[in-house]
Amino acid sequence: MPAVRFSAATVLYRTDPAVLCRALASLAQAIGEARAQGLVGRAQMVVVVNDPKGPSAQLQPVLRQWPAEVGELEVVSGHGNVGYGRGNNLALGRVASDIHLVMNPDVELDRGAVAALLRTFAARPHVALVAPAVRGEDGAPQYLCKRYPSLWVLFLRGFAPAALRRRHDAAIARYEMRDVIGERYVEDVKLASGCFMAARTHTLRHVGGFDPRFFMYFEDYDLTLRMAREGTVAYVPEARIIHLGGEASRKGWRHVAWFVSSAWRFFSRHGWKVV
Repeated sequence: MPAVRFSAATVLYRTDPAVLCRALASLAQAIGEARAQGLVGRAQMVVVVNDPKGPSAQLQPVLRQWPAEVGELEVVSGHGNVGYGRGNNLALGRVASDIHLVMNPDVELDRGAVAALLRTFAARPHVALVAPAVRGEDGAPQYLCKRYPSLWVLFLRGFAPAALRRRHDAAIARYEMRDVIGERYVEDVKLASGCFMAARTHTLRHVGGFDPRFFMYFEDYDLTLRMAREGTVAYVPEARIIHLGGEASRKGWRHVAWFVSSAWRFFSRHGWKVV
C-alpha cells in the first residue's frame, strides 16, 4: 500500500490554548503512527485563525510546539471571522494532498485514527468521505453521523426541554443512527459532522469545498450531501476521537440565530421535512 500525501486543517476562533494543544499533539502522534505503518508520506497542517487580531499571545507557543518532523504547519490569519466553512476553504486552497482532514480544535485523536482513515480510503476506492467513532470526555458515545433531519427532530434535539426530549427519544435515536452506529463499518451515511471528516482532496475540490454562504452550522451536512453524489460516505469505527463540543442552544442567542439561518438555507436547498 503506497504512502499518500496527507493534509489536515482546523479553524480557530477564541480557542482555548490548552484544548488546541491537546488536539495538535494527538494529531501529530496519529500522523506519526500512520507514517510508521508506511501510510503517510508528506504531511501538512493548516491552522486558520478567524480571530480578527490573529493568533493570541497564548496560542503562539502552542503552535510553535508542532513537531517539524511530522510535517509542515502553516498559520493563516488576517482575514477576520469569515465563518467555519470559508475558513476551511482557505486551508483547502493551500494544501497539496491526496487525503484531507477537516477537524475542530476541540477534538483529540486516538493514536491509530489517521491510519484507520487511510486504510479505508485505500481499500475502498468508492469511498469519498469518512466519519469517525466519537466519544465525549466522559466516555459516552456521541452520535455525530445522522439521517436526514426534520424540523421537529432538530427542535427536540437542540431546544426542547429534557422531559419532552425523553418522550420522543425514539425519533432522536433514529436521527442519530443509534441503531447502526457502533462497532461495525457502515456505508451510505447520510450526514457527517464537520467536527472531524476526512475526504479525498480532489473530490472535495471538485464539489467546491464548503458553501461559504453557511457562516456556521449545516455547512457540514450540505457538504456531505454534495460529496455523496461523487462517492460513498462511510463510518469507520476504528477511527476514534474524543470531542468536547456542545449544542448551539447552550452557546447563546447568536449561535441560535446562526443555527436557524443556516437551517433555513439547508432545507431550502435540499428539501423540507417537517416531522
